[in-house]
Amino acid sequence: MRIARWEHRGVVHEGLVHDGRVVAFPEGITVASLLASGLDAALALGRRVIASSEGEEPSVETVRLLAPLVPASIRDFVAFEEHVEGVAVSVDGKGGVPEAWYQYPTFYFTNPHSVLGPGDSVTPPQTEALDFELEVAAVIGAAPRGGANLSPAEGAAAIFGYTIMNDWSARDVQSREMQVRLGPAKGKDFGTTLGPWIVTADEFDDLVDEEGFLPLELEALINGELVGHDLFSNMGWPFGELVAYASRNSRVVPGDVLGSGTAGNGGCLGELWGRNGSRTPAPLREGDTVTLRIERIGELSGAVGATVEVPEIPPARARSRARSR
Repeated sequence: MRIARWEHRGVVHEGLVHDGRVVAFPEGITVASLLASGLDAALALGRRVIASSEGEEPSVETVRLLAPLVPASIRDFVAFEEHVEGVAVSVDGKGGVPEAWYQYPTFYFTNPHSVLGPGDSVTPPQTEALDFELEVAAVIGAAPRGGANLSPAEGAAAIFGYTIMNDWSARDVQSREMQVRLGPAKGKDFGTTLGPWIVTADEFDDLVDEEGFLPLELEALINGELVGHDLFSNMGWPFGELVAYASRNSRVVPGDVLGSGTAGNGGCLGELWGRNGSRTPAPLREGDTVTLRIERIGELSGAVGATVEVPEIPPARARSRARSR
């Protein structure tokens, strides 16, 4: 089942994509309420919605697809070893994967208020190193114990479905701010594209292996040219373990989005820059279009828009460090 949000004739709708058409939910049902109901209840509702559809709903090509949900939060992992290895070279010239990477899956929180939908243009900061990131994102539904301290099996069961995620990144800004040993922050929070819809987890049951990995094929293209190709199963951990780690001493709740982190083998330009020893291919520029394709999920495109002038922030002031007035 494919769950989507779209705009048609100036009105935002939420519902399903079925047989190339968009079918709205009954009044009072939203993507958020469907996620909270859990996957089994959502599938039952979806069957009823499809059975009652009239076959005259708008074609998906005639509507403007939006991000398929308004996330409660976004955590983004770094779960592909090959990505870490390649980007490390471009950051410090040395390369190698830190030993700490192998111990636990690492993530950061990014900005749910700058989420973009299919076809939207990203507005980057001033940067000479604009990049994309090819990721799969898990969308959380209902979970036991309020989503706290889940086991890996419970984490896998809490995954309602999957969507495509592009974590746009200004690598030069990111590199500067991470010298302070905090971040990433402004190097990434200007735009995260999600879509084109959420494909429910049951659609992948026949592919998942005994450890929980999904060997989906992933592709990244810039202006129609293939630059990256990987398998989703090359992550260091299956997604259920990522969800479980996120819930440790915390909670995951319906509507949370968890990114897999960037795929390897050209899942972003930063990795290729590290391997090539130069910024080749060239950083993204205004007018470029990035298209991400993920087997069984679909295709997600976004364009690079113009940078907007912003107020300057002065540097830190020298202070006396006085302890009292």
